Amino acid sequence: MESNTLTVARRYVDAVSAKDFATVAGLFADDIVWHQPGDNAVSGTHSGGAAVGEMLATQMIATEGTFELQLTGDPMVNGALVAIPIHFSAKRAGNEMSMDGVDVLRVEGDRIAEVWLFSADQQAEDAFWGAS
Repeated sequence: MESNTLTVARRYVDAVSAKDFATVAGLFADDIVWHQPGDNAVSGTHSGGAAVGEMLATQMIATEGTFELQLTGDPMVNGALVAIPIHFSAKRAGNEMSMDGVDVLRVEGDRIAEVWLFSADQQAEDAFWGAS
């Protein structure tokens, strides 16, 4: 199970890093639940592939495709869960965001069933995305 979890996590990081969101969407379980932290325009719990895809598209449109994600360390696997240390950055309306974070994925089979995101500076991220 752990090797499968790691394989799915690596596909996710590679696809997000390459901005290949068709591949990212293909990794999601139909009933995926995505927990976007903070108190901003994209925060909240997004349920289902369509809702998660819409939220990711909103982020890419708002940042005019400048959103970047990079792996900063080895993914850490615990059964069906994997914690992925990342650095993410983007530009939006003259503002820049650049910070470390951790993405936690729960993998079922060969699909991502649930995602939790953690940001090093949630207040700065909230300011970047704007009010909810």
